[in-house]
Amino acid sequence: MKLTRLFLTAVLCSVLPVTVLAATDDAIRIDREATASGLDFPPAIPIHITGFSGEVDKTIKNDLFFMGFRLVSEKEARYLLQGKNEPGRVEGVLYDPFTKQTKVAKAFTGSGTRSQTHALADAVAQAAERIPIAQTKIAFLVQPSGVGPGEIYVADYDGYSAQSVTQDGVIVAAPAWGKGSTLFYTSYKFGKPDIFSQNLSTGARKAVARFNGLNSSVAISADGRRLAMILGKSGNPDLYVSDIDGGNLRQLTTGKAVNASPCWSPDGRTICFCSDRTGVTALYTISAEGGALTRVPTTVGRPTEPDWSPDGKYIVFTSQRRGGFDICVVSMDGSRRGQTTSLVEGEDPVWAPNSRAVVFARNVNHRHVLSLLDVPSKQVKDVARISGSASSPSWAR
Repeated sequence: MKLTRLFLTAVLCSVLPVTVLAATDDAIRIDREATASGLDFPPAIPIHITGFSGEVDKTIKNDLFFMGFRLVSEKEARYLLQGKNEPGRVEGVLYDPFTKQTKVAKAFTGSGTRSQTHALADAVAQAAERIPIAQTKIAFLVQPSGVGPGEIYVADYDGYSAQSVTQDGVIVAAPAWGKGSTLFYTSYKFGKPDIFSQNLSTGARKAVARFNGLNSSVAISADGRRLAMILGKSGNPDLYVSDIDGGNLRQLTTGKAVNASPCWSPDGRTICFCSDRTGVTALYTISAEGGALTRVPTTVGRPTEPDWSPDGKYIVFTSQRRGGFDICVVSMDGSRRGQTTSLVEGEDPVWAPNSRAVVFARNVNHRHVLSLLDVPSKQVKDVARISGSASSPSWAR
């Protein structure tokens, strides 16, 4: 069952080069079964990887780990991935020794080694029927001093190739991805918290919500057509929904409660948010059309910053405890509904498009850094760092 270099070369002779987007990371241990969380996730796929070197070897293993693979010996493997890399080119063959089929045989050129490696990793994931995330992007807040003014940045999912979106030198917060290359965020550009959208391709920016008082915590529905946000226009921070351009505004909550951090269900019918309406912070859901609130049962205290997984099964959130914060998940699925699991220390959690990985912020020496979490195994890997404190991540889906 061994995949020889000769076979690799022969298969790739007829493969056309492909150009893609990129990133990478340092190595992470992926040599054991991922069962630490006790949650209902597909088991990691055993894969044997040979032939790559240096940065490419580290990157492909890191990418595949966060897409649900684990590194094993050749005789234990469900798939065999053999490849090679040279300047300007990354190539690989994925072989299924059980069906004796070649599942992937591709070479990638152009746009940098990390880009080529991410493209190969995504091709492997797709062939193994896993959702690819290696070429996705994250947005996040960077504060040079750790507090006060900052800028919004965009990077590859693992933190590489970071670029600033704003250059205003004011307080900014809560970036959120819309469809395509549009990013939403709150900015004090005009002296108060307003919500803006910005086209990343053209740089064009426009105000979406500039009402009196607070305009914050914007969240975009999965179909890219509607916004949920917290507005203080009534004198209280309440939950509102609107069209993507801010039109057809509708208020969903009333009263004196503090409401915050909305997120959408994958089908766009329901919004989850946190509120202190009973005197204690809790998670609630409400129809996007309005109506009665339903409390989300959790077994940990002070849940905030919810994010609904794209597959609809879980909500990940921050739980505040004495002395710090924890990342937790609560099941929204059938008989497991309300089952709550603590994962790692941290805050600001956001799901990847594959509903398996999470990016979050954690405190290191009084500054925040972004980290990736594989939820089933609870294994954590810091993303590439840039100067300053990084927080409030959002993952493009």
